[in-house]
Amino acid sequence: MAARAGRRSVRAGVAARRRPSAADIRPGAGRAGCRSIAGSRGCRDPQGRLRRGQQRMSAWRLLLTRPAEESAALARVLADAGIFSSSLPLLETESLPLTPAQRSIIFELLNYSAVIVVSKPAARLAIELIDEVWPQPPMQPWFSVGSATGQILLDYGLDASWPEQGDDSEALLDHPRLKQAIALPGSRVLIMRGNEGRELLAEQLRERGVGVDYLPLYRRYLPQHAPGTLLQRVEVERLNGLVVSSGQGFEHLLQLAGDSWPDLAGLPLFVPSPRVASLAQAAGARNVIDCRGASAAALLAALRDQPQPAVKAY
Repeated sequence: MAARAGRRSVRAGVAARRRPSAADIRPGAGRAGCRSIAGSRGCRDPQGRLRRGQQRMSAWRLLLTRPAEESAALARVLADAGIFSSSLPLLETESLPLTPAQRSIIFELLNYSAVIVVSKPAARLAIELIDEVWPQPPMQPWFSVGSATGQILLDYGLDASWPEQGDDSEALLDHPRLKQAIALPGSRVLIMRGNEGRELLAEQLRERGVGVDYLPLYRRYLPQHAPGTLLQRVEVERLNGLVVSSGQGFEHLLQLAGDSWPDLAGLPLFVPSPRVASLAQAAGARNVIDCRGASAAALLAALRDQPQPAVKAY
């Protein structure tokens, strides 16, 4: 008898925990019949929300334009999220031979208050050069524009930092640790990059009284594609979104599009920064989405914020 009473007491306690009181229930803002529990978020249908989110994400069919290896890595992340993608590399890199004067910079790295590495190709090539000269990684502060580049440096053993918010030069210039590294008079900074790129970092640092040297390590170029390849790929694979990772990548997109650009300009175009967004809008792109970063996580976050796309959007 006592055991049955105990079981009834346990069942009553469980039921009390499971059934919210009237005071806990308030009308939901969503569809009819949806209730919101105090202390919880939104509708009591998390699986339904998850399914709708997955359906919206899986409706995307994206063109990736990064270098082949980077596009392959991004495609795997997108596939894990249920998103179809097709790779058409519009950027490839080629290492540059160094002059004797440029190579001597590697021997003199400790003369710099900080080293800035602007891209993943620059980071990989920098590490190869350091391996040739230094018995252990030089220990001054190193900086990168984005987290992926910074992680390459960090994994090698360099004292690397990068902005937590933003993947651009503006964000790096505001980084407290960079400001600290160049605070002393006579500070010098080395920028490792490609043979072309923005001058903003060097210009702003020089305005602050910092000496700046460049070490160009590679060049970027547009791979060979047959005329009409871009539009044909979009049509055949029913793509409804384009992804570019840099201003140069967008310029190559325009170059390859040629006369078909007006047909493609209405597609959602995912870009990494306000600067690239402005370039795209000035060129006539009508649906530009600024991901506020070039990482896979930034792209996924931007996709989640978009309405479900049309299967054929151009």
